[in-house]
Amino acid sequence: MPDTPSRPPAPATAPAAAAPRTRLVLRRPDAAPKAPAPPRPAPVRAPRAQPVPAPDGRMRLNKRMADLGLCSRREADDWIAQGWVRVNGQVAVMGLQVGPQDRIEVDRAAQGRQSQQVTILLHKPMGYVSGQAEDGHTPAVTLVNPRTHWQGDASRTRFASAQLKGLAPCGRLDIDSVGLLVLTQDGRVARQLIGEDSSVDKEYLVRVQYQTPGGVVATDVQAAFPREQLARLRHGLSLDGQALKPAQVDWQNPEQLRFVLNEGKKRQIRRMCEQVGLKVVGLKRIRIGRVLLGQLPVGQWRYLAPGERF
Repeated sequence: MPDTPSRPPAPATAPAAAAPRTRLVLRRPDAAPKAPAPPRPAPVRAPRAQPVPAPDGRMRLNKRMADLGLCSRREADDWIAQGWVRVNGQVAVMGLQVGPQDRIEVDRAAQGRQSQQVTILLHKPMGYVSGQAEDGHTPAVTLVNPRTHWQGDASRTRFASAQLKGLAPCGRLDIDSVGLLVLTQDGRVARQLIGEDSSVDKEYLVRVQYQTPGGVVATDVQAAFPREQLARLRHGLSLDGQALKPAQVDWQNPEQLRFVLNEGKKRQIRRMCEQVGLKVVGLKRIRIGRVLLGQLPVGQWRYLAPGERF
């Protein structure tokens, strides 16, 4: 057999791994420490641009339908996508521009769906948030179930789980406030209560204390509270750099004020009271438009009756 080349013998020990290099950063002894970067200024949001109406009065179909009170813009988009809307006899397409003279027709299928939408009146307890869950707090909509349906509800509407779909609050009611909260599936109701052109007023009972340099006045606050400050609550305050609309503010009893507002800024009443030295210790909404909280028990709800209007 021919000789085969033999492999060289393996080394007895493997070479040691190279030690990792250490990176040295040298600084001159007289070099001053690097100054921290200045904080970036908070971004300033430009005000939302308002749509400019066309010279001939034309606008998007969904806005025209909302302005006519037929539905909300979102509902209009849904109906247009379903082919349920006709303009001058032709099936409408998304984004269509219409004028005052155009004839808008809605299919009965859309009207039938709208008639099944519900509006619910809830007596919100303290500790629940009006909208989405936040900071571990439970949204008020979780109270809408068959067990909490008020037995005194005069409507003949029966509860169904489909009524919870798209059920959204119309306006704020703080976590530490109680009273009337409206939740609806109907875009027309939402627009009426919280739309840009809403004129529906809300009534609140507000228990207060007066903070003076000498201490806190908790009883007979009315006697200690200056009349000129009451006038400022009615008209003369600003929030977030904007003047507030005139409000009705009167004493309901020596420790409780009655507020009637035509707007709903975040924590508005509490922030108004802080500006005049008052501390809110209890807040309850008792009316929205023509709809009263009435005898509805805390934590229970009822349907808005067919004949009720805000």
